[in-house]
Amino acid sequence: MIRHVLLLQWTTEATTAQREAALDGFERLPSQVPHIQNLVLEEDEGLAEGNADLLVTMDFADAEAWRAYQEHPAHRALIESALRPILARRSALQHRLP
Repeated sequence: MIRHVLLLQWTTEATTAQREAALDGFERLPSQVPHIQNLVLEEDEGLAEGNADLLVTMDFADAEAWRAYQEHPAHRALIESALRPILARRSALQHRLP
């Protein structure tokens, strides 16, 4: 099992509607991309300056499933339509679950 972890920080210009559209897009992904076995979204509580705004974790059966997700049209559309316009910073890692 591979876990894909994202930390996303929005631009200061990102509107509430844009942030909600990004969250909605992530929430729809499991119904569009069969490779996603689990999705968790967590928004930052705003306790510390400079934190990421959103934590995204997704689980995949294996590296091949993760790669298929990376190229899936629904994932690419989410990036272009909802994320890229408001994304200031992105960090990611993939790790194997025990």
